[in-house]
Amino acid sequence: MSETNVFGARLLQLRKQKGINQKQLGEAVGLSHKAISTIESGTRGTTIDKLVALAYYFHVSTDYLLGITDDPAWRGPEEEDS
Repeated sequence: MSETNVFGARLLQLRKQKGINQKQLGEAVGLSHKAISTIESGTRGTTIDKLVALAYYFHVSTDYLLGITDDPAWRGPEEEDS
């Protein structure tokens, strides 16, 4: 995995593992499908708020998404049951 686009590559991998398309992911976190596409391709980043939203959505750490660690372990607050 290229160090220059770890974030995009991990986002793509997580999205495919979840079996959703770019539009579905964008709707879930408040981004357009075009924004998801450009993030995955490495041509743009995102805001801290959206990074956190993506981490919550996939239940991974922001450090994992950013390539700081290879451990995707979720260490956030427990989510309440709906």
